[in-house]
Amino acid sequence: MKNQQGIMEITPLSQDLKEALQDKINQKTKPPGSLGKLEQLALQAGMVQHTMTPVLKQPAIIVFAGDHGIAAEGLVNPFPQAVTAQMVYNFLQGGAAINVFCRQHQLQLTVVDAGVNHVFAPHPLLKDRKIAMGTQDFLHGPAMSLEQCRLAMQAGAEEVKLLHTGGCNIVGFGEMGIGNTSAAALLMSYFTHIPVADCAGAGTGSNVQQLAQKKAILQQVMAHHATPQTAEQALATFGGFEIAMICGAIQQAAALQMLVVIDGFIVTAALLAAAAMQPAVKDYCVFAHCSEEKGHKAMLQFLGVQPLLQLDMRLGEGTGAAMAIPVIQSAVAFLAEMASFNSAQVSNRTI
Repeated sequence: MKNQQGIMEITPLSQDLKEALQDKINQKTKPPGSLGKLEQLALQAGMVQHTMTPVLKQPAIIVFAGDHGIAAEGLVNPFPQAVTAQMVYNFLQGGAAINVFCRQHQLQLTVVDAGVNHVFAPHPLLKDRKIAMGTQDFLHGPAMSLEQCRLAMQAGAEEVKLLHTGGCNIVGFGEMGIGNTSAAALLMSYFTHIPVADCAGAGTGSNVQQLAQKKAILQQVMAHHATPQTAEQALATFGGFEIAMICGAIQQAAALQMLVVIDGFIVTAALLAAAAMQPAVKDYCVFAHCSEEKGHKAMLQFLGVQPLLQLDMRLGEGTGAAMAIPVIQSAVAFLAEMASFNSAQVSNRTI
């Protein structure tokens, strides 16, 4: 069954195997709980895949890129809007941090043009899902129409379906879009009810004066728009094409019973919308890290989740997700390969 955005509905995780999986974890040759978060990850992987023997196949990262109308005026961003397209070229040439980490950890990388304000020549490494040449300026009206928002979510879902058809069962998401920390701050404020000035951070490097102006502009945006009535309307009003595609992609991945690796501030903003639409999505998600971007810690607290890593990163691009996937692989590996007390003939504790 599909929801009104045309995305498959997410099945809540079955609790049938939880006790057996936990017992299998506890019977490994170690004190109970001594592998910490790795034990939680192993349990989650087994429950998501509904098996005692989870396996991670063809791990992948999808980076969605899009431009934002607000950025064209330079009111909220120290870098010009043209940097979005320039960074896409950097991804295609293999020179960005996400390229390095994906090569290192053997992760498949997909780059998607969700709505960059630039015409790219056809490129074998670039997926063309462009909705428009960037969103509208949300200082004056909604960033996108509901139809555009739905098309973006469906496009993100389609990219996940393609990966899943190819055998992938764990996927992380990244983004590129000058101005998208402003969109994420607005979405955060809408879903968490935290004042937008407390959600907005420095983004790509705003100085004190620029940050003060950014906060003032975002407060104007919140005041300009009547409170959207639904999560979808909020996403269309404040979001970006790349954020809407991530929202759809997250939901589709969970619906396909894939492990979903959530990156930083922008991707978590997309998850806030996804979780408002389909609350069961959260149980399929691993939260890669806590970004240094202001607001991300409060987002995670609002969701009631713990980040896997704390590396003081705030780059985006899916870099936190790329760093987290090897840790998740280690969790699944210990569950599969580590001896039990019985098989190793090691005495377990008596109390």
